[in-house]
Amino acid sequence: MSYSFFDFLQLIGSLGIFIFGMKIFSEGLQKIAGSRLKGILGGMTQNRISGVVTGFATTAITQSSTTTTVMAVSFVNAGLLTFVQSTGVIMGANIGTTITAWMVAIFGFKTQITPIALAVIGIFFAFLFSGNSRLRNIAETMVGFGILFIGLEFIKGSVPDINANPEIFAFLDSYTDYGFLSLILFVVVGAVLTLLTQSSSAATAITLVMLFEGWVPFPIAAAMILGENIGTTVTANIAALVGNVHAKRAARFHFFFNIIGVIWMLVLIYPFLHLMDIAIQYFFATDVSVMGTTAEARTNGTLALSLFHTSFNILNVLLLFAFVPMLVRFVEYIQPDRGGEDEEFHLRYISAGPMTSPGFSVEQAHKEAQQMGDIIEKMHHSVQELLFDPKADRAKLVDKIHKYEETTDQIEVEISDYLVRISEHTNLEHSLTERIRFMQTMINDMERIADIYYQIAKLTERFDESSSSWPEVASSEMAEMLEAVGKAIVIMQENLAANSGNANLDKALVAEQHVDATRDQYRDTHYARLEAGEYAARAGVIFIDMLNRLERIGDHILNVNESAAGRRLKAVRTDGDD
Repeated sequence: MSYSFFDFLQLIGSLGIFIFGMKIFSEGLQKIAGSRLKGILGGMTQNRISGVVTGFATTAITQSSTTTTVMAVSFVNAGLLTFVQSTGVIMGANIGTTITAWMVAIFGFKTQITPIALAVIGIFFAFLFSGNSRLRNIAETMVGFGILFIGLEFIKGSVPDINANPEIFAFLDSYTDYGFLSLILFVVVGAVLTLLTQSSSAATAITLVMLFEGWVPFPIAAAMILGENIGTTVTANIAALVGNVHAKRAARFHFFFNIIGVIWMLVLIYPFLHLMDIAIQYFFATDVSVMGTTAEARTNGTLALSLFHTSFNILNVLLLFAFVPMLVRFVEYIQPDRGGEDEEFHLRYISAGPMTSPGFSVEQAHKEAQQMGDIIEKMHHSVQELLFDPKADRAKLVDKIHKYEETTDQIEVEISDYLVRISEHTNLEHSLTERIRFMQTMINDMERIADIYYQIAKLTERFDESSSSWPEVASSEMAEMLEAVGKAIVIMQENLAANSGNANLDKALVAEQHVDATRDQYRDTHYARLEAGEYAARAGVIFIDMLNRLERIGDHILNVNESAAGRRLKAVRTDGDD
């Protein structure tokens, strides 16, 4: 019986069901973990040992080493985690990812899990429509678990029978009969398989099926597992492409750490595989060697392969742990810090790489919004310097404020695009959807603040060109107005840094009202001076224009505070924005 193209499509479809099930299962686990997962990630900031435990625990919860490593790279990029601290997390993620292999080997080959998987889907499917978010997340996890193993069963059924298709056996045998060279070849095959599936878990499951069905012998399957350990590092390296030098170093470390592990394991692979054989025979009280070709040998072989996967990653961490400082120095040497050249503006907290869970993605976007707040604070100080420092290089300051304004434009577009990508996730929590909407409003208000500061900077140019001047009292009033706005910005920064929903709106409202009152007071004194002929009409127009624009900044600052708090104040405010 020949293997047709339609049969091949069935195999691809089966693999798709498995990966889809893994995705739903992983996302459900992350939603259940919620804030607890964030607490676990706090352990990253301790030492390398706690980092290993953190990486293992996070990967065990998310069922995705890719999520953990991309998260670690993002945290390094954000400055929340140092490059050295990330090394422990990455090592722990390598160990945590082996849990998937055990789950597939035990439930997928040693037991008949499909009827149970269908029953689990039957029980939990209805709860996907529950109004209780926790129950809905649990249901999503269990349905994903069921789909995952149904997909695995489909893969096993779609793989061609090696006995009925001798040409496949002949093809594979032609590549597995070169001794050690065959092992190296299938290390490459394993890496490519991981790149194609974009999931080391899916690649591992395919390898286990190939071993179980007799397509490849145990040593070749072990070589593929080693290759998958290399392939899984590529995703983090892609995520780091748009990151800073520290994020790139974390991704490079992951690659070289796994490469070194694969090299020493290839040197010792044959005695190590015999050790796995002995361990399986001892623990399962069987005389059947996993090196054999019988059905029982192949079933035991899936367990031996999982044991090999776990043992290799644990030993690699234990052996290389003491050499991490040397590996860090090597990575720093090949990925030097080029200073300003490498630190041109980019999103520091989020990247164009694979997205982590929606909750973490929103946190990263919020951190980016805080960066906008920092830029606004810098713009405020630059405007103060522009107005009141006679020694300042005025042209240079205006250019600097213009660059800040362009940066906020870029940040707004990129954060907004990122938030839209998060919103595309199905079944987002209502609270998360609301937070995304408030954040869209928040970044728009901050971009408007930056625009107004640039407009004020341009007004100073007109003021200089007219050779006008203000009386000392007018300059003093403008300084007080800027000080009032500056205090409002400080409160805005505090609220942006606060945990979601913990913003102090009372304090923010008092600051905004002070800005309004200051504007109203000095608007009256301005008109009195103008009527008394204390300064030229052109100088007076620029004064009142600046005063009104600063008041509008105060309005936008209050909007940002409301968005940070996740609610709107009921008090009716007049917004003079044009």
